[in-house]
Amino acid sequence: MSTHDLDALESREDLEMAKTAQRCIVKALDHSKALSIALLEDGVERIEGAPTLKLPPRVLRLFADMLGNLAQGKAVAVMPKDMDVTTQQAAQMLNVSRPYLIRLLEEKKIQFHMVGSHRRIHLSDVLEYKEKRSQKSKAALAALIEEGQELDEDDQL
Repeated sequence: MSTHDLDALESREDLEMAKTAQRCIVKALDHSKALSIALLEDGVERIEGAPTLKLPPRVLRLFADMLGNLAQGKAVAVMPKDMDVTTQQAAQMLNVSRPYLIRLLEEKKIQFHMVGSHRRIHLSDVLEYKEKRSQKSKAALAALIEEGQELDEDDQL
């Protein structure tokens, strides 16, 4: 299994190319179910018989998301979901400290397994925990907004 990292784009030209490519893919996906991409040399308009790629819409959405992040100057990484990560990597993905992550593991809030004396976590379990945490945060925020609106209505009476 391999992972692929792409550091943040630094040149203004590269950022603009990423932004333009993302917009083109998103626009094309909005109007079509199937999409082919022609591979052309820089500066060439269109060549009949140029190599083309036919990719599933989900893959193109992934490309669009990656390009969007790159256009914002963010680095991206692509990893298989069945890959194991270290506790340090998982902590970084969750934006928490490693000791806090260890506590989550010990409280069985995230599954893990041992490789020798080291804890390893399936990437899919880290992402699942992150999604659940995000949903809880959104629900709590929605409840606070609703409560604030009710209080505001009471004050107006």
